[in-house]
Amino acid sequence: MKCIYCGSEESRVMDSRVSEELNAIKRRRECLGCGRRFNTFETIEVTPIMVIKNNGDRERFSSGKVKSGIVKSCEKRPVSMADIDKLVSEIEKKVYGSLEEEISSQVIGEYVMEGLRELDEVSYIRFASVYKKFKDITTFFDFVNDFETILKEKNVVSKPINMKSKSVPSKKIKN
Repeated sequence: MKCIYCGSEESRVMDSRVSEELNAIKRRRECLGCGRRFNTFETIEVTPIMVIKNNGDRERFSSGKVKSGIVKSCEKRPVSMADIDKLVSEIEKKVYGSLEEEISSQVIGEYVMEGLRELDEVSYIRFASVYKKFKDITTFFDFVNDFETILKEKNVVSKPINMKSKSVPSKKIKN
């Protein structure tokens, strides 16, 4: 392993540990050239999975991009980073577990929505409002009302969500 400080290719392993996620080995090394210490990580090499976007473009699957979208939808909500990391990990397992080389962005979006629905209702609605690209307020209200029905069936809703109105009052403009 090449030293990051002096470039020497000679080092010795001082300590090896399995990471908390059990998906990497962390090695503490000491350079035999300069004596400085540094860490390396050994991970499994995975075949990249390509995401087919709505416009037909393809890009590498990025759990960081998935996490970013989830973090945005959970902003100012009582959702811990540990819960977000767990959800991202579950989505990653589904994506890589499919054994497919390509996956559509719609499938990944559905995985995120499925996880957020269980994690936090408001975050779920926030993500859905961007992901579903509601064409108007009526479509949004219909989505929320459908979600309320699902929650009632699961006996989760304590107060009804008042989204029955299909019209939004217009604002009067003062001259």
